[in-house]
Amino acid sequence: MFRRIQWYVFVVLCVLVGLYPYMYFIIERTFGLLDSKSAELLQDTTWNIMFYSHILLGGFALMIGWAQFSKKFRTKHIKWHRRIGKAYIIAALISGISSLYIAHFATGGIISMIGFLSLGVIWLFTTIMAYKAIKNGEIVKHQKFMIFSYAACFAAVTLRIWLPILTATFQDFIFAYRIVAWLCWVPNIIVAFFLTRRLTA
Repeated sequence: MFRRIQWYVFVVLCVLVGLYPYMYFIIERTFGLLDSKSAELLQDTTWNIMFYSHILLGGFALMIGWAQFSKKFRTKHIKWHRRIGKAYIIAALISGISSLYIAHFATGGIISMIGFLSLGVIWLFTTIMAYKAIKNGEIVKHQKFMIFSYAACFAAVTLRIWLPILTATFQDFIFAYRIVAWLCWVPNIIVAFFLTRRLTA
């Protein structure tokens, strides 16, 4: 019963945070993290393309990726599993590449920049390796790398959990953001490591 509740909470968080980027088209443009960006940056065409590619496709990847971890879904709907997998990989790769660019403009300077760059590299690497593994018929290896890939993607959720907590604790948004640039993904990767140890070839 508890595991089922955990699963439902996980799914709800993935879907809600996955939909969150679309709020930028409903609410005033300086909504959320954009409120901390300069007017000059907000008018930069390249940055805007990269930013919206990252948040929209990253949100899409988060919103559909959870279904791949349901054994029942994979078994009963193998065609949909493959379709969702392809869509996730395309979205993750574009969002990941975009993240490498916008990380250079991260709030909080070099500490935040390195944190988000590291996350982007890990997300891209694990997604590419997951794709290569399944193309080679290495199912367990594919599953392991997909766990790591989605753990990196899930940083979008953990960032939004930790950031308000840290901001309220330290009463300093910039300081909190520097911490969350690492805290949003490092624990996720550690959890993924232990989860993948359960899988055997």
